Amino acid sequence: MNTKVNLLDKYEKKEPLLHIFLWSMVLFYPYLKYELVESTYQVSFFHELNALAFKIGFCYFLYYWFFPKKNKKKYVTIVIIVLMLNAILYEFADSFFHENSHGHFWKHFISNIVTYSSFGILFFAIFSVKNLYKKQIKIDALSIEKKQAEIKFLKSQVNPHFLFNTLNTIYANALKKDDKTPDLILKLSDGFRYILHEGQQEYVSIKQEVQHLKDYINLQQERLSKKVVLNFSVDIDDDYQSIPPLLCIAFVENAFKYTSILKGNKHHIDIKIKLINKQFYFECKNPFDKNITQDIDPYWKESGVGITNTSKRLQLLFPKTHQLVLDKKNNNFKVVLKIQL
Repeated sequence: MNTKVNLLDKYEKKEPLLHIFLWSMVLFYPYLKYELVESTYQVSFFHELNALAFKIGFCYFLYYWFFPKKNKKKYVTIVIIVLMLNAILYEFADSFFHENSHGHFWKHFISNIVTYSSFGILFFAIFSVKNLYKKQIKIDALSIEKKQAEIKFLKSQVNPHFLFNTLNTIYANALKKDDKTPDLILKLSDGFRYILHEGQQEYVSIKQEVQHLKDYINLQQERLSKKVVLNFSVDIDDDYQSIPPLLCIAFVENAFKYTSILKGNKHHIDIKIKLINKQFYFECKNPFDKNITQDIDPYWKESGVGITNTSKRLQLLFPKTHQLVLDKKNNNFKVVLKIQL
């Protein structure tokens, strides 16, 4: 959209030059018409200047007064009157440059009406193209605002459930006077600072996004230390590559959510993050048992950003440059996300 705005600004700055060029062509056209061919007609500069003045007056009356009107039908009568008066006044002024021209009044009058109408159509075309371009810019701006509002809304739906569970873990550790308690509180604080600050930005560095995921994972590992075995790998060739925040947290959260309700211990969660030549790759795999999903806290099931909202964000942010695959197979749930940044 910025490109369109810049083009419109450049056009509006240079529009007077376009008009000067147009009227210069109109002014000197008779010289090309009569002087370059054998003709007895003598071109008078002041005669052509007089004719030009009437054309300019009528065209800019339309361009700046009539065309911008919303309800043009109300003003058509005024335009017709101005058109006829302009033709009559021109014929009167033109008579000073011609002898014995009175017998051709109606012929000249009709010719002038046609001429002014033709120039009016030309300027209406110029006005319409410019106006349509302005409207398109406004439509684009509204579309972008709507898109940003949708993204902000989807991003703002932060899942509070992990906060409650983590606070319970921290509380239990505090009762035992565990030395890890201050570190857990600090990580929890950092996590929410990221959500409330960096999470509201349009872009963050991938280094920040990965660190937020690590902090979240560390908190969940502390809470589910016996139940979960995590394999987490990161391969990034540019730590400062920009990326929209909170794109992957829903998938990681989902993995811990469904693993936490499984029976037994040492369930594996595999998370991979890669960034090679602006190709972002995220993979998350966790065990899944659809027969016991009803045991999930309903508030956790319904709240939060969720995979659905993340999918909507991806459609808005990368409509043609992302691929999201969700696969449930062999009691495993696998997410693969690819983005061309």
